Amino acid sequence: MKIRVIAVGRLKEKFYTDAVNEFSKRLSRFAEVEITEVADEKVPADPSEPEIERVKELECQRLAARLSPADFVIALDPRGKQLSSDEFSGKLSGLMLEGKSRIAFVIGGSHGLTEGIRKSADMTLGFSKMTFSHQVFRVMLMEQIYRAFKIMSGEPYHK
Repeated sequence: MKIRVIAVGRLKEKFYTDAVNEFSKRLSRFAEVEITEVADEKVPADPSEPEIERVKELECQRLAARLSPADFVIALDPRGKQLSSDEFSGKLSGLMLEGKSRIAFVIGGSHGLTEGIRKSADMTLGFSKMTFSHQVFRVMLMEQIYRAFKIMSGEPYHK
């Protein structure tokens, strides 16, 4: 199984990078992990709606260019389906049983994903109605993927 995380923007603080690297290392016994960062667009101060849409479109073009037809694409969006950790583990397990060997998690920029990329995704997943910074969210995603594999393998993982 190959897990791909394709995200707009870079992790800036070392402690976020360290956390993502630690979960990548832990996940490596279950799956191959690939993290791809694409450039974010500069957003003018107090942007208009058309400017926001232009930024999202450019960022999502970069994300889409990194996807492969072999990927099962999961777009991360607050409006997506919310799952418990057990349900998320079951979903990943089910995908593997269906023969899906590449799962790509797509994280948009500060203004989110375009409607086009959400609609073209195989699934849209939401973690919460709350807003998280993209750096914090990437750590949360990696932790939940790791937790899912621990649950799948029947290993203990505190609740």
